[in-house]
Amino acid sequence: RTRMALREKGVDFEYRDENLREKSPLLLQMNPVHKKIPVLIHNGKPVCESAIQVQYIDEVWPHKNPILPSDPYQRAQARFWVDFIDKKMYEAQRKVYATKGEEQETGKKEFIEILKTLETELGDKPYFGGDVF
Repeated sequence: RTRMALREKGVDFEYRDENLREKSPLLLQMNPVHKKIPVLIHNGKPVCESAIQVQYIDEVWPHKNPILPSDPYQRAQARFWVDFIDKKMYEAQRKVYATKGEEQETGKKEFIEILKTLETELGDKPYFGGDVF
C-alpha cells in the first residue's frame, strides 16, 4: 500500500528490505511498539501501519493524485473497506496458508465469501473509488 501510494504521488523514496527474523536496529528504533513492517520514515520520524501511512502520504502530498476521496462520507467508506480487508481478509488468508485440516477448509470458505463481498461492492466500477484510481 505504502509503495503504491508513494508512486501514485510521484514521491521519490528509498525502499529497504527487512529480515524479520533478525530485525534491524533501525526497525526496532522506528517501530518499538509492534516491531514490524512497514515503517515509513519521513523527515526522520516514523509512521507505522500501512493504512495510516497511505492517509499520511495523501495529506503530506495533497497536490497530486488524491488517494482518498474529498467527500467525508466517501472517505469514511474507503476507510471502512480498508478496515474490512485488514480484519477479515488477512485472517482468512492466514488460515488458508498457515493451518491444516478443518481450520484450513473453514479459512478457504471464509476467504471465498470475503472475495464475493468485495466483488459485489466493486460492481461494475473499475476501482472501489469509482472510475479512477
